[in-house]
Amino acid sequence: MTGDPPRAVQLEIEIAVARPAAQRLLRLQVPVGTTVEQALQQAAAALGVDAPQPDQPVGVWGSVVAPARVLAAGDRIEIYRPLPADPKETRRRLARQGRTMGSRGAL
Repeated sequence: MTGDPPRAVQLEIEIAVARPAAQRLLRLQVPVGTTVEQALQQAAAALGVDAPQPDQPVGVWGSVVAPARVLAAGDRIEIYRPLPADPKETRRRLARQGRTMGSRGAL
């Protein structure tokens, strides 16, 4: 059909990195068919981070995804960092001390 709009060859995505001291958000144009892994490799230098290790979880809009997931327009890739302490263990330790997570100096 001649009335069909042209197909996009580039997608706009975002990559979010949260660090204890600062957060970074990078908007990026990638070709249609780009995977999470490919986008992260492309953006690593611009974000000032290494590409995530194979065992490091990454997600799209709050859901953990495989690095081979193909991106869609508007996706936001999130690079997750390890927690400084296991929240369950922290709660157990505080309960033994008669404290809660909301107490001052809990961590």
